[in-house]
Amino acid sequence: MMEEDTKEYRVQAIKEGTVIDHIPKGKALKACEVLNLNKEIGSITVGINFKSKKYGSKDFIKIEDKELSQIDVNKLALLAPEASVNIIKDYKVIKKTKVDIPEIIINIVKCPNPNCITNHEDGLKTKFILINKQPLKLGCNYCEITIKDEEIILR
Repeated sequence: MMEEDTKEYRVQAIKEGTVIDHIPKGKALKACEVLNLNKEIGSITVGINFKSKKYGSKDFIKIEDKELSQIDVNKLALLAPEASVNIIKDYKVIKKTKVDIPEIIINIVKCPNPNCITNHEDGLKTKFILINKQPLKLGCNYCEITIKDEEIILR
């Protein structure tokens, strides 16, 4: 006798939009803040501490009627490098991509050095160079300060 598929869905599917999956446990609300999702018009579903075969537990975000910009994907990569972005059309995943930290990060990270020129010159964009992905380490192009994952301040 075969068992029936008893997969239970606790969150409603979306017809069109974006699902950000595999966000590390406890980081979904920070991701919403960094991506300015509080200003969205459509519905947003946030799942926190869901079971994951791969990670043990995970968070996710479902955003109806919106695709993320490349800047948003880059911000997400710095906050949650394990995340994936799924584009949904007519309730189906039509594109699934894993986020990737870019080699050059422009105007996404604030330089923590109070003496850095980017903190004094209006209109000057910050520019960080990826030094290492694991553990995450970035270098400011202007003042050459090196920052680690926990020191990153996203704009």
